[in-house]
Amino acid sequence: MATPDSLTLFTGLGLSENKARETLKNAALSTQLREAATQAQRTLGSAIDKATGTLLYGLASRLRDTRRLSFLVSYIANKKIHTELQLSAALEYVRSHPLDPIDTEDFEQECGVGVVVTPEQIEEAVEATINRHRSQLLVERYRFNMGLLMGEARAALRWADGKMIKHEVDMQVLHLLGPKMEADLEKKPKAAKARLEETDRKTAKVVENGENYKTPGYVTTPHTMDLLKQHLEITGGQVRTRFPPEPNGILHIGHAKAINFNFGYAKANNGICFLRFDDTNPEKEEAKFFTAIHDMVTWLGYTPYKVTYASDYFDQLYAWAVELIRRGQAYVCHQKVEELKGHNSLPSPWRERPIEESLLLFEAMRKGKFAEGEATLRMKLVMEDGKMDPVAYRVKYTPHHRTGDKWCIYPTYDYTHCLCDSIEHITHSLCTKEFQARRSSYFWLCNALDVYCPVQWEYGRLNLHYAVVSKRKILQLVAAGAVRDWDDPRLFTLTALRRRGFPPEAINNFCARVGVTVAQTTMEPHLLEACVRDVLNDTAPRAMAVLEPLQVAITNFPAPKPLDIQVPNFPADETKGFHQVPFASTIFIERTDFKEESEPGYKRLAMGQPVGLRHTGYVIELQRVVKGSSGCVECLEVTCRRADSGEKPKAFIHWVSQPLVCEIRLYERLFQHKNPEDPVEVPGGFLSDLNPASLQVVEGALVDCSVALAKPFDKFQFERLGYFSVDPDSQQGQLIFNRTVTLKEDPGKV
Repeated sequence: MATPDSLTLFTGLGLSENKARETLKNAALSTQLREAATQAQRTLGSAIDKATGTLLYGLASRLRDTRRLSFLVSYIANKKIHTELQLSAALEYVRSHPLDPIDTEDFEQECGVGVVVTPEQIEEAVEATINRHRSQLLVERYRFNMGLLMGEARAALRWADGKMIKHEVDMQVLHLLGPKMEADLEKKPKAAKARLEETDRKTAKVVENGENYKTPGYVTTPHTMDLLKQHLEITGGQVRTRFPPEPNGILHIGHAKAINFNFGYAKANNGICFLRFDDTNPEKEEAKFFTAIHDMVTWLGYTPYKVTYASDYFDQLYAWAVELIRRGQAYVCHQKVEELKGHNSLPSPWRERPIEESLLLFEAMRKGKFAEGEATLRMKLVMEDGKMDPVAYRVKYTPHHRTGDKWCIYPTYDYTHCLCDSIEHITHSLCTKEFQARRSSYFWLCNALDVYCPVQWEYGRLNLHYAVVSKRKILQLVAAGAVRDWDDPRLFTLTALRRRGFPPEAINNFCARVGVTVAQTTMEPHLLEACVRDVLNDTAPRAMAVLEPLQVAITNFPAPKPLDIQVPNFPADETKGFHQVPFASTIFIERTDFKEESEPGYKRLAMGQPVGLRHTGYVIELQRVVKGSSGCVECLEVTCRRADSGEKPKAFIHWVSQPLVCEIRLYERLFQHKNPEDPVEVPGGFLSDLNPASLQVVEGALVDCSVALAKPFDKFQFERLGYFSVDPDSQQGQLIFNRTVTLKEDPGKV
């Protein structure tokens, strides 16, 4: 058991107490980290700051050659290595130079030691980059691909701080273009878009046309050039991407970014994008997930070039696994699952077993001669994060939804992903940042088998505050009765957002505004809602609805029968047509639009204070308040006059007449805190953070008859209330509406 001094030492590096205790459970890691911290303290002669502590932890957890520990710690403690970028370069250097002695001059040059990137240099590099694209920037303004500017500036200053570069890009672009205008948020003009796509195509070709090997981190072999040549003969230089979801859950807002990036990048470069289901874990896969995923990709407006499955390639993947064993690059192992967990598990005692023995045992695995967990096939490599010999195949006796019981061994993601990309001749394997730790295995495996190797690019995940998106936690929410299912409109799954009424264009626009960065992005929900309003303002026709009805009798109604009122579908653009609603002597208004006695600042209906009725051309004036036995107001008696026959009223309110009765569901945030999964912010766990007011069901609401034929997912703006969408629970004669978002106006505005 660790001493209190060890715990204090590790927390002094900036580790949380939980992380420190977890580290202490790993003897090898804690020993290496203790040595690193002790040496750093001796060098510094004082406490270790958090930035240095983070680098020391990264060093201890990723360094395999312990002989180099003291050497690298001295560089960190003396601030010669002071960024994660430099540390990664240093670890790669010592890995690729195992022999003594280390050439310190070469090491320092490769790791950027002593390189100081000044703010002036960053300013000059960004200025040069912007000048190269100045004419295009002035045409496209904020619709220009700013990531291109970031990438070129980073290429010019390898060791510069990425945040400083981004800040400088933002500042110089703002200085050149000025603040964003309304036109900057509109869709890109076709001519400008065509020019951008041509630029993107040329950029893509730099990597695509036989030059994959020039990508940073790409590993070449004597066969690389021949394989790239064969690849180009097959693809003709066409850009190929893929969206590869696991069919074990519903897609969420983060997947929308991945869909947009993969399909969008291919489209922008006149390429193709596959939808490939990574169906390698039959225990967790269900048919409904395959259907839902395909539906959501289509809903977002993308059509896959081809729908494929990892299981399409099971025979080829198995044959390659046999070949990997023959080449001495894989072996059958009998360590238990719990022994393989973490990044510092004990080396396998079966790592050097004879090739023929592994071939026989792997065949025995395929024939079902091992129980689940008794044997795995492992690859002989060490990944960037220090994980050693990842598993390629494991035993599972669950029938597969497509191959039935043909197989009882299934490949893992680490084995399957890159090989399926190779089979489909993918040019750009676009992955979220957590897969950066698997990049080395991606390149290693393709090269170990002498097959074509695509390029892997990583980008940051997209998350939202006030949300959870993990499959396991959503299932807990369903089991607890907090939400109905995966498509409950309070969730941020794509099916839930569709049900709530979010247009796919709004989600795509949101992803475009967030952009593609390496850093993880966590956004506020109101930014997504702003994109929703932008789209619905132009696409959702207006209607009138009353949530809390109050009956109003017009005692001097000007006609013997109801009048037909023409209401514009879009008041700002009457060319988009009108719909007709009846206006009779009995109408209904919102109870909140009436007060028995007016108050300072109150502008709606009260005794002595008339209001206008929207779209009618009439003003009503209160004459009498009718109350029931309980003292509650039941009805108002009013008189009406033409709006142009007297003083203009202070306000115009919405109303309904001869309405339809409907149910309206009002949604608020599901969680009360920004980060419901953060144990510091929510010590009781995310289930304790539920907002009791996240759903309010309004029964007996009234809506005008113009929506009578509405179908599920049809969208409307209910005037003065917000945007609403027809819920699939609706039945004949009983419409149900979900409030998508409120209006832009302050809801407290009178």
